[in-house]
Amino acid sequence: MKEDRSVGVIGLGYVGLPLALGLTEAGLTVVGIDASVRRVEELNAGHSPIDDINDARLAAAMKAGFRVSGPDRAALAAVDAMIVCVPTPITQSKDPDLAPVISAAELVAASLHAGQLVVLQSTTFPGTTNGPFREVLERSGLVAGKDFDLAFAPERVNPGDPASSGRLVPRLVGGVTPAGTARAKLLFENINTTVIPLSSPDTAEMAKLLENVFRNINIAFVNQLALLCERMGLDVWEVIDAAATKPFGFMAFRPGAGVGGHCIPVDPYYLAWRAREFDFVERFIELAGDINLAMPRHVVQLAADALNERGRSLKGSRVGVIGVAFKPDVQDARNTPAADVLAILGSRGAEVSFHDPLVSELRDTNGKVHHSVSLEELLRDSNLLVVVTAHKRLDWEAIYGQADLVVDTANSSRGRVKRANQVLRLGAGWATPDAG
Repeated sequence: MKEDRSVGVIGLGYVGLPLALGLTEAGLTVVGIDASVRRVEELNAGHSPIDDINDARLAAAMKAGFRVSGPDRAALAAVDAMIVCVPTPITQSKDPDLAPVISAAELVAASLHAGQLVVLQSTTFPGTTNGPFREVLERSGLVAGKDFDLAFAPERVNPGDPASSGRLVPRLVGGVTPAGTARAKLLFENINTTVIPLSSPDTAEMAKLLENVFRNINIAFVNQLALLCERMGLDVWEVIDAAATKPFGFMAFRPGAGVGGHCIPVDPYYLAWRAREFDFVERFIELAGDINLAMPRHVVQLAADALNERGRSLKGSRVGVIGVAFKPDVQDARNTPAADVLAILGSRGAEVSFHDPLVSELRDTNGKVHHSVSLEELLRDSNLLVVVTAHKRLDWEAIYGQADLVVDTANSSRGRVKRANQVLRLGAGWATPDAG
């Protein structure tokens, strides 16, 4: 079996860059390709754009031979294998947008020659690798499974957790032929201790969607539970912690202002869209998506309720949002629920601003661009703070010590001294005026 020792990685974001560095560190010759001129310049200047890769590791990889460029057909023609790690977004109507995948396939097809291996890693619906992706590749005149090998190997990167791209996370691979599966397995064994061969690319694509849709559905469930606990006068955070003491048969998920990132709010729509092509309506998945999409509006209603307790209207009030990244301790704000929170607050007449130590600028879902202000300014000028993302590096003592009124959607007030009617908690109501 051919052992691939040179690899082209197309797409150098949260998935592609750790992959490219891992392959370089394993002793392979790697060229990284990205369509963004800014991204290429940034990497070649020695600056990592993602949380999980520091500049020192990038520099070491560059010294070891890792090369970065824009779309380079000659460089791709020279490698043994090509791995595509581009985004898979959704359209305004929540249908799959395969434009980045098709564009990458066109680049690969222009460079493709007999004997190469092509692997798609981008999360997508079952049938993509062996369907539209393959169709574009075969415009080269070469046939998948005969002239070149083709496989799907989904990413399992968890932004903010460098271990998620490490050796110990099992890798799934499914090729269009058994030989292609075996070849892809051998390639990924350079960077993964366990590589699990599957029967087809479709199976691997469905397994990846199952992983992420599972999370989306369970987040939707606890978000609904949070709304119920508010009405019942219960604390959903205490309820979840209590249930989590069971050592088997339970996995803790926690509520929040919504879901964000490049996978969880997107992938369910890939599966639901594909299901409709088989005359199968996935109401369960779509309902979960609708529940999570509705959470920012509920957060704004909590803000209005909190201000009402002070005899103020949301319209004309100054509301500051704490944290706009899609999850704590990362600089990634893709699909963040904070974009909806800011937009809805603004549309209801509030004067909005935000502070995030990791995100300097955010465009809300109404298209307005907001810039992060200092925490001191936010504390000084806001009638109400809304905590969306609880970064560890935020000065929580200052926030809860100085803020007059807070809506806490992330349980950031737990264990902190709170005054009477100071903190309205998602899923729990008004916090008691104590240290807990």
